[in-house]
Amino acid sequence: MNWITVIGFGAALCSTVSFMPQAWRIVKTRDTSSLSAPMYAINTIGFLLWLIYGGMLGQWPLILTNGICLVLAAFILTMTLASSKQKAKIADALK
Repeated sequence: MNWITVIGFGAALCSTVSFMPQAWRIVKTRDTSSLSAPMYAINTIGFLLWLIYGGMLGQWPLILTNGICLVLAAFILTMTLASSKQKAKIADALK
């Protein structure tokens, strides 16, 4: 494995893992009051487009990384838009 590949894997790992603390905090606290729904909507659309782009190129690193990021960003967006009752139901199902 060359250094370019190592850097690419490092970047993919950081991008993917960066959403996990926020998602876990939402599950634990059910609080999304300080999050921006428009930001997560734009971010989710961006990950979807990257996923499609990676799929069209047949590039598995793009597909895998952006697929995972899409799921996590969409989860955070969903929780941001959900009512308190819906958040509790979703969070309880994930615990």
